[in-house]
Amino acid sequence: MPGALQRPAVVSRVSDLIGYTPLLELAATETGSRLLLKLEMFNPTGTAKIRMARQMVTDAEDRGELRPGGRIIESTSGNTGLGLAVIAAERGYTFTAVVDHHACTDKLRGMKALGTELVYVVDDGTEELATAAREELAEDMARGQDNTIFTEQHNNPSNGVGYFPVAHELNEALDGRIDVLIGAVGTGGALCGTTRELRKLIPDFSTIAVEPKGSIAFGGPAHDYYQSGTGTPEGAEIGALVDFGLIDEGVKVGDVEAFATCRAVARTGLLIGGSAGGVVHEALTRLSSLPPGTTMVALVNDGGEKYMDTVFNDEWMHARDLLDPEAEREIDELLTKLRRNR
Repeated sequence: MPGALQRPAVVSRVSDLIGYTPLLELAATETGSRLLLKLEMFNPTGTAKIRMARQMVTDAEDRGELRPGGRIIESTSGNTGLGLAVIAAERGYTFTAVVDHHACTDKLRGMKALGTELVYVVDDGTEELATAAREELAEDMARGQDNTIFTEQHNNPSNGVGYFPVAHELNEALDGRIDVLIGAVGTGGALCGTTRELRKLIPDFSTIAVEPKGSIAFGGPAHDYYQSGTGTPEGAEIGALVDFGLIDEGVKVGDVEAFATCRAVARTGLLIGGSAGGVVHEALTRLSSLPPGTTMVALVNDGGEKYMDTVFNDEWMHARDLLDPEAEREIDELLTKLRRNR
């Protein structure tokens, strides 16, 4: 659209391709409400988290904490690590990612391909999420080391700042017309950072935060879940960037519903990640109940290409009792109905 934010036609670094991601109208109602997806998978590495990875490194450099030849350490389930791997490669840093086997294999392979050193907090093959243990090990590895930083994404203010551009992109693309912003909450950086900046531009909209069932940010009960890169598992602290004052409503979506939505949306031609499936599920199920003419924007922070061995693999899904054809059929029917109104 005329006047919309655009990146230069030719860039000199991969990180210059960050941002300016498109909006896709996935569904609409007969009353003129519409669901728009902010497709963050069009960033390098296929995820939003490269935005905050760049910001965390840049701010550390500006503070003098990271100098040429330095080392970056982070605890990650994959996407933040992929972003840091790109920034480290561009700027000549060593990057060490502290990981567990809960992360999708393709994310781990991607980090390694980009030159990352992978350190497993547990190496017995278990798929359990080990956020607290990863954080502790990463902090220990960085402590007392010269020219070494633990970026500590869960409590680093630069995380939220990295998403301020999302607010400006949305405001310009939609001429200030946003009624509902919905997104996943893990570290809190993406949703709360975008909301904080967007409220300076658009004062009257509501923010809905989505976490997996089993996560504890919006209460219990706590249990294991398979949506990666999102939520707060039992034993981990809720990140400092989860600002409940910026969140109008917190909701939970289970793995079955989230992954069924991913698989149904794929049949429209779009691949989205597991936690994005939870966001889109919640958005689709409440779209028809919104006031006429509502514009709802869902932050889709991850593409589905990294989940071919998990969410889109029938054997993997069946082995974990996550495959639910009836749930997929219900989302298929809802999508078909709502897509007729676009």
